[in-house]
Amino acid sequence: MLEVNRQTPPLMPSEINEQSEKPKTLHFALDGENKMSLQMIPFLLLHVACFGVFFTGVSLWAILLCIFLYGARMWGLTAGYHRYFSHRSFKTSRFFQFVLAWLGCSALQKGPLWWAAHHRRHHKYTDQEGDIHSPVQEGFWWSHVGWILTEKYHATDIDAIKDFAKYPELRWLNRNHWVPGVVLAVLCFLLLGWQGLFWGFFVSTVVLYHGTFSINSLAHLWGSRRYATTDDSRNNFFLALITGGEGWHNNHHHYMASVKQGFYWWEIDFSYYILKVLSWVKVVRDLRMPPPHLLARKNS
Repeated sequence: MLEVNRQTPPLMPSEINEQSEKPKTLHFALDGENKMSLQMIPFLLLHVACFGVFFTGVSLWAILLCIFLYGARMWGLTAGYHRYFSHRSFKTSRFFQFVLAWLGCSALQKGPLWWAAHHRRHHKYTDQEGDIHSPVQEGFWWSHVGWILTEKYHATDIDAIKDFAKYPELRWLNRNHWVPGVVLAVLCFLLLGWQGLFWGFFVSTVVLYHGTFSINSLAHLWGSRRYATTDDSRNNFFLALITGGEGWHNNHHHYMASVKQGFYWWEIDFSYYILKVLSWVKVVRDLRMPPPHLLARKNS
């Protein structure tokens, strides 16, 4: 299996500038200095498109496709965008690195470099001034969806993600993050027609949006705190179920480098289970686990 080459030459200045360009925007206020971006339009249209299910009807296969694509793409975000690109909690080949990035992009939550760079900033300033989506600082709706609709955070902070920005295929995906989503939508239509498109793609994508966003918002408001972290992160069983293990958010903020966010056996973490199986067949390796002394450092 091809291993990631850590000696890849650094980005040229022209390539960095290419990634830092902001999209075209509509300049009207959302909240004071923050302005809505033109990119909010496809986001809203995806929500409106879900009403198409009233015209297509429903079938068992359509529901199964919806559930499968929700779970598969959630894993692309949790295992790929979050645990790999943001926190480097395991290692893999360059080929599978691209697979993770493609799968994450198919969720239509922008590119892996953009996503991971913003998430690293979130950990740097969690629930403090500078955190881009803290419900403690800016309220629930801002943390859940408001920050995504503004132009302020659409650029990719290359300086925060230089370790992965050196790979040209990841830079291409980051620029063209919509391509995997469009390919998936076409495949859904070819597989099950209009039901496949509306249930398998539109409904699945919108539910996936809010499942993911709930970690930014609800996981800092609702749940228990095992560890006395400097932020307001919470552990929440329900959120862990719908996000493949991301709901053990207080655990994660206690030791963010861990590939396993459900620290104890009763804390369900589907994303970790899949990564563990993949490690058995050498697709991934060097899974980072929380040290025993950190596990024991509880509030009590």
